[in-house]
Amino acid sequence: MNVPWNGALPAPGIRTIREMRSVLADPSCTATDPLYYMYRDVARSEEDRRWLSDHNLRYDITVIPPLDLCGECVKTKGHYHPANPAGTGYPELYEVLEGEAQFLLQSRTLDDVILIDALAGSCVIIPPGYGHVTLNPSHDTTLAMANLVSTAFASEYGEYETFHGAAYYVMSDGRIIKNPHYPEVPALRKISIREGQSPAGGSVKSPIYTLVGNHKALAFLNEPEKYPALFI
Repeated sequence: MNVPWNGALPAPGIRTIREMRSVLADPSCTATDPLYYMYRDVARSEEDRRWLSDHNLRYDITVIPPLDLCGECVKTKGHYHPANPAGTGYPELYEVLEGEAQFLLQSRTLDDVILIDALAGSCVIIPPGYGHVTLNPSHDTTLAMANLVSTAFASEYGEYETFHGAAYYVMSDGRIIKNPHYPEVPALRKISIREGQSPAGGSVKSPIYTLVGNHKALAFLNEPEKYPALFI
């Protein structure tokens, strides 16, 4: 697996079809493993790793090869972030390194569902209070993305498992289908972003790894309540 990274990588976590069946449009799908690879706690130097750890941050890389999940686009499992001690949900910062990504976001109250198209070089901020799934919509190109996120919480997968995925399924043929396990949900909002933009109107520059060591630039990941303008 060719990973766009010029340093050492840890052994990846591997997401299997068995772990994903509960969130698929077709839970009987028997797609071939592995579905995607998760490289956690990546750093170019021990100095960078210590800085990230000291600031309760983690840099990860996820690689999602093109794959058809029995008619559905290959995707991550989907999760929410809990609230921080101030009562605001933890956000997350993503960068598309290679390929094309679709980020499917939904608010906990299910009053807002967004599908974001993002090409290589784009940065996406997951706002507080939104769950998210990432999809690789390509039939022939691998998606690689990086993220910076707080280490002060554990991701919450339960709601996605209970409702068998996100509010909508994105199919390999381009159709978008409402998940029948949800109650009424709003129409899907679609956003296309370009390099340096976020869906919430904030602006961050790629590559996001250059922000490692810059506490002021990344403080919003642990204290989002102090940076509301990023999420407007």
